[in-house]
Amino acid sequence: MDLNAIIANVRLFAYENSKKDGIHGFKHTERVLKQSLEIGTSLNANLTVIKIATLLHDIGRNIKNGEMVEKHAETSADVAEEFIYKNNFSISKNDIKNILHSIRSHSFSNDKIPKTLEAKILSDADKLDALGAIGLYRTIGFTILRNGGLDDVIKHLENKILNLKNQLFLDISKEIANSREKLIIEFYNKIKEEK
Repeated sequence: MDLNAIIANVRLFAYENSKKDGIHGFKHTERVLKQSLEIGTSLNANLTVIKIATLLHDIGRNIKNGEMVEKHAETSADVAEEFIYKNNFSISKNDIKNILHSIRSHSFSNDKIPKTLEAKILSDADKLDALGAIGLYRTIGFTILRNGGLDDVIKHLENKILNLKNQLFLDISKEIANSREKLIIEFYNKIKEEK
């Protein structure tokens, strides 16, 4: 199977196994993929690893039919590994290892540190999608899905979103975060003032 066919299979599998919401669903995956490829291209990263890892990075969120999955990055990597080996893709063992490491280490809440360039790119791109206008939409939507209110949005901003820039690994990602973070800070300050 050639690389284009592999990516098409991975994309279809990811789409079919993504959450059906605007927060962690396939639209999120597509945005993270676009950002990962932009960063990866500028840094001469392995784009095959980036494409596959990014497409599969959140598939573990949908395993329990809507229930929250603890350590979704681990579950996503386990499902991805089974899928890759079951389909006997012609991908090197080193690339598979990098794909699975990238998935396992992408998450804010997982305790795994990204060690490869591709893992750092996926981790950063995933975090960048939580900043800016889309990030605000996702933060509010995530809170509402969990039956939270305004105070929960503020806590989520304080405990996670406003700390994301400090958890980015790459200088290029930090530059992107600077402009996106301004909107978050402005919203946060306004909501605290108007509350």
